[in-house]
Amino acid sequence: MKIGFLLDSIDDGTVVLPEFQRGYVWSRDQVKGLVQSLYQRFPVGGLLIWNTRADVTELRGSTASGSEIVKLLLDGQQRVTSLYGVMRGKPPQFFEDEERAKSFTGLYFHLGREAFEFYAKTKMTDDPLWISVTDLMIEGPEGMTTRLSEIDGLTAPDLVRYVNRAQRLHGVRDVELHDENLSGDEMTVDVVVDIFNRVNSGGTKLSKGDLALARICAIRPSAREELRAAIDRWHNSGFEFTLDWLLRCVNVVATGEARFEAMKNLSAEDFGVSMKKAEEAIDFLLNLVSTRLGLDHDRVLLGRYGFPVMCRFVVESGGSIKDTETQNRLLFWFVHQGMWGRYSGSTESVMDRDLAALEDGGLDGLLAELELSRGTLRVRPEDFETHTVGSRFYPVLYLMTRVNDSKDFCSGLPLSQHLLGKGSSLEVHHVFPKALLGDHDYGRRERNMVANFAFLTGSCNRTLGRRAPTDYFPEVAKSHPGALESQWIPLDRALWEPERYPDFLAARRAMLAEAINTLLDGLQEGKVTKELAIGIGGVSDDPDAELKAISNWCAELGLARPDISGEIVDEDTGEPLVYPDAAWPDGMQRGRSEKVALLLERDEETESRLGELGYRFFTSPKALEHYVEELLNVDLDGDGVVGPVEHDAHAVMADGTQDDTVDDSPASSREATPAGQLDSSHDLEARFHRAMVSVYDRARTEVGYQANYFIQMVADDGGVATARRLLNAPNPSEGFAALWEAGRLDLAVEAVVLRPEYADLFSRQELRTARRRLEDYGFKA
Repeated sequence: MKIGFLLDSIDDGTVVLPEFQRGYVWSRDQVKGLVQSLYQRFPVGGLLIWNTRADVTELRGSTASGSEIVKLLLDGQQRVTSLYGVMRGKPPQFFEDEERAKSFTGLYFHLGREAFEFYAKTKMTDDPLWISVTDLMIEGPEGMTTRLSEIDGLTAPDLVRYVNRAQRLHGVRDVELHDENLSGDEMTVDVVVDIFNRVNSGGTKLSKGDLALARICAIRPSAREELRAAIDRWHNSGFEFTLDWLLRCVNVVATGEARFEAMKNLSAEDFGVSMKKAEEAIDFLLNLVSTRLGLDHDRVLLGRYGFPVMCRFVVESGGSIKDTETQNRLLFWFVHQGMWGRYSGSTESVMDRDLAALEDGGLDGLLAELELSRGTLRVRPEDFETHTVGSRFYPVLYLMTRVNDSKDFCSGLPLSQHLLGKGSSLEVHHVFPKALLGDHDYGRRERNMVANFAFLTGSCNRTLGRRAPTDYFPEVAKSHPGALESQWIPLDRALWEPERYPDFLAARRAMLAEAINTLLDGLQEGKVTKELAIGIGGVSDDPDAELKAISNWCAELGLARPDISGEIVDEDTGEPLVYPDAAWPDGMQRGRSEKVALLLERDEETESRLGELGYRFFTSPKALEHYVEELLNVDLDGDGVVGPVEHDAHAVMADGTQDDTVDDSPASSREATPAGQLDSSHDLEARFHRAMVSVYDRARTEVGYQANYFIQMVADDGGVATARRLLNAPNPSEGFAALWEAGRLDLAVEAVVLRPEYADLFSRQELRTARRRLEDYGFKA
């Protein structure tokens, strides 16, 4: 498909640029590099298009009506959006990010040096050979001849050469981009997502929700804005939801099915109606779990994937449920599905079973399906043997605290009724202080067991500070009778000693299990009827404050936020497999890098299990920071080195032994690599990647050549993939030419490829290409 025809097809609505959640992310250097490659007629990759049937009455830019085939551009979005912006002088119709639009506006071309730069007044004002790429694409090259002929002293040969270059640039419109089309009824959402992720294995992964949203936005341009407005409103109320999650709720309300494929015949109007119903049902449910269970902010909202099923039930019940008994039974189901991670494995298949049970037997059928899958709905003491605020039993403890009128240790007031000022919150209190447990050689996991948590007012938590239970428990018992019991504290004073900490946990777990079973029995029997005071703003001072800071740091760098739930579960069974502090199961670049995990303390069993599961893991935030530096090719810590310094302290060798040659100072970082995980090929690729970064740095400092597009390719695709891409191009790159002119082909990618230690990374043909290019330019390889 010719580029010009593709852009015309976008204008008339024949081809649609889907509104994926990732949005437009390219930089100016990437846009410039793309146009430069097209001008030189280098390959720039193909397109992947999904031909799907939809009601196109409200299709972007189209006046057509009825059911027609819509061409959704899947792979090639960033390139095509960039080309549209450069050639049309404006972003595509759907484009909303004005700041990002600067990435493709104001691109100029120098007819003499054949160089592309974004507009700079001081550089370009007095040089008539700088021409606007956008103006050339819109007006055509004809007027260029007249303007060039008016330049004083311009010779005829120069005029011909410049006009030819302008025509060559304008001819980019006629460059053919190879397009693969996916068509037919067998091309379901599941199949298309799988194909896209296989084709685009080096890039951002596409989710089923992304694709469903793309198709919906094609027929209803306002859909994304409607979804985002609802999410932003809930955010302001303390709840964080994703577009995928909300779209799933809308899908279940509209179709009664969990799979996004069910939305394929949904009209724009039906989507709007279902969206409104789903939003109202979610509002009702959030109010219900807040006032009846005390789950009044995001951190304690357990089992949020139970909401789509509950939304269906609420909508089918007329939009709300006024009967207290029915509310109780629905909440009984909600708490159980959250505790057991019902949808943490095969979300769609399990949800479809639940929806079928709901359709056939109503709420009774839903509860029967839950009991059938679990075998028993009784909570056992060992179920509370989890740690961190990410554990599913952490919100259960919060729920119990609110519903059971647990009392503050300092004031004796019931926490269910203790209203705080705006922005205030209950705080997580370690019953046995972490410092005390650390002094007695208890590890981080033991110190942060859920059974060692209690919720108190912030002032009380600060008052108690690091006092030992043997010190403050007697005071609480004397000043506020019943307060310890209300927080399920064993009254056997022998268990308050740090040496008996494991026994204290065991006794408290038994008490917690009995209490939650009593509460759930009350819901099932209709005995829990009161409404709680709401207004608690969240939970602060939790043991994962450092992890939250890391999560925010990742978001600021454009990386995926980690899962800090405290566990990695089996995708099929939902059972916990291992307990890292943070995990990126899809990579820190959302599918573009390996699985990563962070441990804040060394734990041999956890490290071994992570290695078996294929995770690259780190045992300090500093080691993780160095990994991110290499991932992004940015010096984040200002030490002048991208990645760890040589012989980084606390490095764990490939055989699992400690490298005794390194400095063991506390300030050093440490990185754990599971035995055998970084095999020789992986290590070789990593070293080649660093070599590619090194030649970029040397070219910048020694030659003054800043290869921005090159280093972006390395950062995006990795060193090996970048080298292969350049070697398989029909001509040497612009960087190769610049280094040849500087007499420094020793810094060219081809020279790096031919270093003997990297020979195994490339095919014989690629090695021949590298050697031939260097020899053609007089460099002895």
